[in-house]
Amino acid sequence: MHGGGMPARDHNETLNFIEQACAEKGMRMTGQRRVIARVIAESTDHPDVEELHRRATAIDPGISIATVYRTVKLFEDAGILQRHEFGDGRARYEPANEEHHDHLIDLNSGEVIEFTSPEIEELQRQIAKKLGYKLVDHRLELYGVKLDREDNK
Repeated sequence: MHGGGMPARDHNETLNFIEQACAEKGMRMTGQRRVIARVIAESTDHPDVEELHRRATAIDPGISIATVYRTVKLFEDAGILQRHEFGDGRARYEPANEEHHDHLIDLNSGEVIEFTSPEIEELQRQIAKKLGYKLVDHRLELYGVKLDREDNK
């Protein structure tokens, strides 16, 4: 789920990124891997392996869950996919070529909302600098529940 004014991802660009990264790493792009890559590229949410399998078998019924697990692991190890654990016990995935963003997870619905905040980015850099570090990477996950109308006042 995209939110917070995140620009929509170009699916072809993401698919090209995955295929090019596989080629650079010497990975063969089998037909089944290509289907799984396409499903990943077209996902606007953060699917887990079971959901990727469900979507992939809609295209090619011969793809096994084991093939999806192996492919996802291969893509993750190659830096093509980012793995997220949003506290629901399921590993979820998104392409690693996306613009940097953070996540807000709705604890009731499980919805994952992507957002960017220049203020948070700057604050993180300042904190790292104050502690004597140059920030090279980070991941921010916020967990919440929707405000009732009463809470919003």
